[in-house]
Amino acid sequence: MIAADTPMDVTRTRFAALLDAHRGIVFKVANTYCRHPDDRQDLVQDIATQLWRAFPGYDPARSFTTWMYRIALNVAISHVRSDARQTPLVPLDDHDGHPALAVEDTDPEDDRVRALYAVIDRQPPLDRALLLLWLDECSQREIAEVLGITESNVSTKLNRLKQRIREQLADDDVP
Repeated sequence: MIAADTPMDVTRTRFAALLDAHRGIVFKVANTYCRHPDDRQDLVQDIATQLWRAFPGYDPARSFTTWMYRIALNVAISHVRSDARQTPLVPLDDHDGHPALAVEDTDPEDDRVRALYAVIDRQPPLDRALLLLWLDECSQREIAEVLGITESNVSTKLNRLKQRIREQLADDDVP
């Protein structure tokens, strides 16, 4: 006699398939909020755990990616805030904590990338979330749903963020 799948087995299989299909979101969020590989891996695990815990409340009539981004970004922001309370700040010239900034090459393109990472790292956690969603080509409506703000607020915040990044890159004398 073959046993039928239990509701928990069906839920677990469905969750695993959705997580696998959209795993890039988890890694994008982790890469946006953590530069050290061990920290990224911890954050990836925290996000996956929280997604599993929240999955029973997921409404399949709504976008899975929006739901996933919302949870992943909330976990990442909480992680950053928790980490900031526990860890002293690392000066920007100390490359030990930022492998992406420790590149020895003097290629101007690498300098621009390092400078951009440094500017992104200095942004408040919610602005990093906004930037990530925008760079991932989410619509203003999707961004508003994920962040829980209005579309007009997304537009305003995004314009201010772009301007602030331009100014910070100019202040850092990035070509």
